[in-house]
Amino acid sequence: MQHNEIYERARLARDARFDGQFFVGVSTTGIYCRPICPAVSPKKENVAFFPSAAAASEAGFRPCLRCRPECAPGTPAWSGTSTTVRRGLRLISTGALDNGDVEQLAERLGVTSRHLRRLFGHHLGASPIAVAHTQRLHFAKRLIDETSLPMSQIALAAGYGSVRRFNDALKATYGRAPRDLRRGNVEQLPRIDGATLSVRLPYRTPFDWAQMLAFFSDRATPGVESVSGERYSRSIALDDGHGIIEVQPAASGNYLQLTLRGVTTASLFEVVQRCREMLDLDAPVADIAAVLGKDPALAERLKSHGGIRVPGSWDGFELTIRAILGQQVSVKAATTLAGRIAAHYGEPLSLSKDTGSDTLNRVFPTADRLVRARLEHCGIIRSRADTIRSVARAVVRSELLFDPAQSPQDFCTALQSIKGIGDWTAQYVAMRALKNPDAFPASDLGLIKAIEWPRRVTPAQLLQRAQSWRPWRAYAALLLWSSHPGSGG
Repeated sequence: MQHNEIYERARLARDARFDGQFFVGVSTTGIYCRPICPAVSPKKENVAFFPSAAAASEAGFRPCLRCRPECAPGTPAWSGTSTTVRRGLRLISTGALDNGDVEQLAERLGVTSRHLRRLFGHHLGASPIAVAHTQRLHFAKRLIDETSLPMSQIALAAGYGSVRRFNDALKATYGRAPRDLRRGNVEQLPRIDGATLSVRLPYRTPFDWAQMLAFFSDRATPGVESVSGERYSRSIALDDGHGIIEVQPAASGNYLQLTLRGVTTASLFEVVQRCREMLDLDAPVADIAAVLGKDPALAERLKSHGGIRVPGSWDGFELTIRAILGQQVSVKAATTLAGRIAAHYGEPLSLSKDTGSDTLNRVFPTADRLVRARLEHCGIIRSRADTIRSVARAVVRSELLFDPAQSPQDFCTALQSIKGIGDWTAQYVAMRALKNPDAFPASDLGLIKAIEWPRRVTPAQLLQRAQSWRPWRAYAALLLWSSHPGSGG
């Protein structure tokens, strides 16, 4: 009841802070809306609240064509208090239920399928299959509205397998054929097969893009990543070839504009979802601020960095190598070393002239290319080179995985079993690659300098103080690093 009262006030106020955190079903129209829907607010007795779009859909409501629920920020990956739900949502967002096998998903998460359904029902009000179906449907609807892709390619990109299944799903949900849903004012961007596709990435507000861009800029691996103006670019390697992603603020609205070059339709959904994670677009900023704001040292920083995010990574192995290079050296020095590794062992970027870049010319080397790499020739000390080769071997042998289904504790234990990897590196990688919101590298000098009161603290003292920041210690770390540019690996 308490939640319903909060949701009712947010609905009447059209409070953007709640956008994507719940949905409103209207019994008189049979549709469900975002809390920010501009339509005339229905009477209280005619509305029902749902914790997810999938729950509203399962209750028989169809999406509103005016406020477009598919454009709301994604369901938070930390819904409720269940880490199993959080990890399950991450896996579903990367296509883990495209085959409809809930048993297999449950096995990856270490629970029974019955328990997984129970957890999803409790925290999201919908089954895992319903969440996956709604995710595909919303992605397809956005491509219809925002791109000029043919319907056959949209069906493939959204994971429907066939145009017929795609048509049936949209007709059942919207009551009309996909072509009838397409707006007449779609910007005529080049089709993805022709070189370029641009899509919008909605985010929760506030969003501190300047802070994230500065973080990426300091750590951009030459030849692989670049920051120019307000735009972040990087090369990517996929199963079907190479591509480039470019991200910058949209001209209007709470969106980032993602431009994809050389990415095939079959990889589109995967790339978009990985970009959302890398940019931490669905972070529950209100919940984070409520916890961290209780500490005076962090409350002051939240005033200027209220939309703090934890920058993720495109690839877990790449980030781990970058973290090893950052051990006990400056951020600038580690970036230089990463660029040398990319130049010597990275594969040349294979794109046509139409999709190329003046600054990007390499993809970061895969683990198999570094197993026997003579990294000492890149200016890397012997012990650190040995650690990098050991990590590469562990990845090739599948002894080290970056699967979000695993617990962060198990991952850190596996990573720290490798000689040369300590708690700082493991926590840093868990923070950015596994997106563990509670990871915290307490021994980081930048964090210690930022929080010292009234004299310099020890890692143990910092860890003790950080207990009150849980479960958002990773965001506290970013807040502290933001006051010391160049800190943080």
